[in-house]
Amino acid sequence: MTRTRLTASERQEQILAAALTAFAQGGYAGTSTDQVARLAGVSQPYVIRIFGSKQELFLATVRHAGRRIEALWRAAAEREPTLAGLGGAYTELLAERELPIILLQGFAASADPVVGEAVRACYGNLYETVCELTGAGAEEVRDFFAMGMLKTILGAMRVVGPDPVPTEPWMAALISSFPDDAG
Repeated sequence: MTRTRLTASERQEQILAAALTAFAQGGYAGTSTDQVARLAGVSQPYVIRIFGSKQELFLATVRHAGRRIEALWRAAAEREPTLAGLGGAYTELLAERELPIILLQGFAASADPVVGEAVRACYGNLYETVCELTGAGAEEVRDFFAMGMLKTILGAMRVVGPDPVPTEPWMAALISSFPDDAG
């Protein structure tokens, strides 16, 4: 059986996918590059050679999540350039549980100045994207992001998204209160 060699770009994507899984599960402080390497099926020195450091690898996952959300919103805005249109697209993104959780892990690790700067840049870009695509004002966008954050947290707790836990009354009440344009 012949093994197919991956290109450098494919190998980098493979490591990034493994890092998304590892950092989503363990956070920045609780995840080692060795764990990422094992998930990717490569050596730990190779991970460092490709990304430079654990911090750079983590930042790559945060940037990837931000780019994915932005791309999703831009595609949604082509169909419906409203907060409701973008909110529906974000709800679909919750099925990709690791991406929103990476943002939560980024927020949690933001005490690190370098991580904090990158996370703020990512969040600021997402804010500006929503303003640009919808023409909504600051208060509307604030509420959109607040609801999106709530959905992200509920997704992390497996209240919404794939394979949700059994619904308790408080969960049902909270979910039913979401406006249609909630992020």
